[in-house]
Amino acid sequence: MINELITEMVEAGVHFGHQTRKWHPNMKKYILTQKNGIHIINLEETEKCLDQAAKFLGELAAKNKKILFVGCKRQAQEAVKEAAEATGQFYVNFRWLGGMLTNMSTIKKSIARLEYLENLSNQPEYKSMSKKELAALSREREKLLRNLQGIRNMGGAPDALVAIGADHEDIAIREAHILGIPVVVLTDTNADPDSVDYPIPGNDDAVRSIRLILNKLVEVINQYRPVKG
Repeated sequence: MINELITEMVEAGVHFGHQTRKWHPNMKKYILTQKNGIHIINLEETEKCLDQAAKFLGELAAKNKKILFVGCKRQAQEAVKEAAEATGQFYVNFRWLGGMLTNMSTIKKSIARLEYLENLSNQPEYKSMSKKELAALSREREKLLRNLQGIRNMGGAPDALVAIGADHEDIAIREAHILGIPVVVLTDTNADPDSVDYPIPGNDDAVRSIRLILNKLVEVINQYRPVKG
């Protein structure tokens, strides 16, 4: 009998993979069939993987550990930010800057620079700056804010990384592996599920698919999360 979650996943298009000619052979165990040149993902396998990933993240949340959500492709940006904010966690949703995990001293300097620019009007040099200089610094501030807003208060490496798309966020995933940080990844049929700790086989290009998977993770994280107050 098809359960409620699988019905939701079908409606959200989680089962739609990539064209069969673009598949990764290691995804074979998660593929049910093919239709019109598109691989169809076995949603029973997706449900199992989702349960495992959610349990892992929930256990981290119960210990007040840090989780970093990453999704810089257009379809994922808003959902990733919402998931992080809903769980009191952290996110990168505009651009992954090389070294965000492996060179955090440089990232901390960038965050300090952002804080300086945000308080520029209180600095003694502010009054002597020209309109051209101020405009350039304003553009710099906006760029830093887009890139760093979601991690500015993270204060060090996260304990887990949740990414949308193993291929799209490969740099972030590699950096996490270097540091021994476990990764949970929504993994489409064109990517290698064996390259991540907790793959969730599913459509990583559709907004509804991304939102559904993230919402299920958020629900479990918040169930485990200690109540503050």
